[in-house]
Amino acid sequence: MAYSDFTLERVENELGTTVTTVANLFGTIAPVAPSEWLIQTLERLMPLALRVNSEKARSEFIIAPVLGEVQYQVQTKISLFSGKEFNVDASKGLTGRCDFLMSRKPNSYTITAPVVAIVEAKNEDMVSGLGQCIAEMVASQLFNQKAGKVIPVIYGVVTTGASWQFLKLEEQTAWIDSTEHYIDRVDVILGILLGCIRSTF
Repeated sequence: MAYSDFTLERVENELGTTVTTVANLFGTIAPVAPSEWLIQTLERLMPLALRVNSEKARSEFIIAPVLGEVQYQVQTKISLFSGKEFNVDASKGLTGRCDFLMSRKPNSYTITAPVVAIVEAKNEDMVSGLGQCIAEMVASQLFNQKAGKVIPVIYGVVTTGASWQFLKLEEQTAWIDSTEHYIDRVDVILGILLGCIRSTF
């Protein structure tokens, strides 16, 4: 079993995580203006990503630039990993590859606690990514605990590149924001991502 095998039902039944859906969970966070670099990058690459319409294209041409902007705006106080194996507890099925993972340790070559956020890329079906993302967040929580670097909240995102849905994990409760945010308001997406990351500093 791996992260990709988890549904919302399995997360609750097998990991003991309560899943709750709330509208506009991050509604009080202010938008953050994107840099001119990100604006130009999305203008050039987003049509290509949507035309190719594969998970890989969306990850490389939309999601990665947005996350790179986040790292730039926090002055590289985080490390960003893409496509890394994150094997935490095989007995619980918490193994596999994460699309994107953010650690609070800057300029790290390896995944180091505390892990603060998980980003799961999906081609079209957002709902199918929610269980997987929560399983990865639970693994992050366990990874941090084992390293003695406990932080109160782990954040998660499921995204197609065009649509972004945010989550947070506190203790045994996973909160899903039912409000989806769209890339045409990248300032809102950046605001939430940066607000989440900065809250862990």
